[in-house]
Amino acid sequence: MSVCPVLRWPDPRLSQPCAPAGDELPEGLVADLFDTMYAAQGRGLAAPQIGVMKRVFVMDCGWKDGEPAPLAMINPVVIAAERVPVTGEEGCLSIPGVPVPVTRHKAVTVQWTAPDGDIHMADFDGFEARCIQHEIDHLDGVVIFDRIDAALRARLEGAYLARGAA
Repeated sequence: MSVCPVLRWPDPRLSQPCAPAGDELPEGLVADLFDTMYAAQGRGLAAPQIGVMKRVFVMDCGWKDGEPAPLAMINPVVIAAERVPVTGEEGCLSIPGVPVPVTRHKAVTVQWTAPDGDIHMADFDGFEARCIQHEIDHLDGVVIFDRIDAALRARLEGAYLARGAA
């Protein structure tokens, strides 16, 4: 459909929880999210990152490695999470150029509605689990800066803002 501008932190919309997606999503939202994510070279993108405050995100953790696996989740809910913490570096299209070490669950079980209205539940681990948790954070108004200690946050935020990235 179309490539949309990606909101940059500290846009206040990125800190607001999203409303559940109702029966009707904005026309072309999922297609716009995929088009925007691929154009921005991302692996995931949540609706609030393009200014649509609905609980919807898309991801494709394999497309850069030659094995596309596009997935759209509407009103996703983590049903269970493996309590093994794993810290890994994360980037974010709304905070470009700032890798942040974030601790997440190693694996999650998620329930969501697909764009066709079917309800799904599946287990995800590794990078897919990390991506899902990152995108659900966006739906909850949480960015990667919110997941680190105050001293590191101050240093990374300061560097990000100083280079005029906002």
